Amino acid sequence: MPLSFEISNNKKLYFSNKLLLWNAEQNDRTMPWKGEKDPYKIWLSEIILQQTRVEQGLGYYNRFIEQYPTVQALAAADETSIFKLWEGLGYYTRCKNLIATAKIIANNFGGNFPQTYDGILALKGIGPYTAAAIASFAFNLPYSVVDGNVYRVLSRFFGLEMPIDSTEGKKQYAILANELLPVTKPGIYNQAIMDFGAVICKPKVPLCSKCFISKKCGALLSDKVAVLPIKEKFIVRKIRWFYYFILEYNGSVFVRKRGPKDIWENLYEFVLIEKEAALVLEKITSEKEFNFLRGKKKTTEIHISGLYKQQLTHQTIYGQFITIQLGKKTSIKGYHQIEKAALGELPFPKFINNYIKDKNVPLNLF
Repeated sequence: MPLSFEISNNKKLYFSNKLLLWNAEQNDRTMPWKGEKDPYKIWLSEIILQQTRVEQGLGYYNRFIEQYPTVQALAAADETSIFKLWEGLGYYTRCKNLIATAKIIANNFGGNFPQTYDGILALKGIGPYTAAAIASFAFNLPYSVVDGNVYRVLSRFFGLEMPIDSTEGKKQYAILANELLPVTKPGIYNQAIMDFGAVICKPKVPLCSKCFISKKCGALLSDKVAVLPIKEKFIVRKIRWFYYFILEYNGSVFVRKRGPKDIWENLYEFVLIEKEAALVLEKITSEKEFNFLRGKKKTTEIHISGLYKQQLTHQTIYGQFITIQLGKKTSIKGYHQIEKAALGELPFPKFINNYIKDKNVPLNLF
């Protein structure tokens, strides 16, 4: 399928050749997975770096490799331990898919990754970008990666105003990326264009004065560096209010594992009351969800936290933590008791961990 816009072959060749030359002579960006040929390590790094900055993901990658050096080791590990190691990275569906795919590779493929693009793409949690990265880096197959860095570089250099988040835009950028790909050096080229987008053609404050292709950059020549790339969709964020009750009894607290089809799947949390708007804490016991504490003798409220917030891609979470000492043994549907000393073994969402680690939390609680 041809491009719907005109770009000369000379300009395409110029771009690819210059990029490879820059990569060979000037690209000093170092990461432990660069030049890696082990598809397991490439896959792990790519999954970790989805929706995650390299600076944050680097430590997680090193810890995962140290604890689970092979896909077989990851497949055989306890799932709670894996989620605990992932704790703080967010987007926990990635971790869920990581576990599922490790088991498939270990059990169905003898611990060996498929060596074709289509075979890799068929694995759970792997999309076109990750499949292209594994295929090109591990097996030198001619598949181009198209991520945020690549969209930005192509849009700016070729002066493309087609929205990168539109169906047609994604299709056209993928076609262009494939046309630019040197079939004899797909892995090197893919790494080079991603590095170039990360260190030179950055989202904000790009280093145009240091750019080796700036003289032919469409965005720079038309004064549209700050405008490109273009997105046509705007994120509408939902606001949710979480009120967590830390119910203590005889050295234990109530927790549960969050279920599917919502944020933080497979992570743990305290007793939760979710509301659509902020509550007046002095009146919170009048809420119907508070019925589980009514009639409990010697129930004592011992701590109310300040307001906490976590910004997710499509949601903003606000909430507070209310610690209550129970004077009588009780049960709460859907929750189980755990010793406070064991809380550190469970994976919690960042929202809760921020509270647990906060200096204002009374030391006698945790």
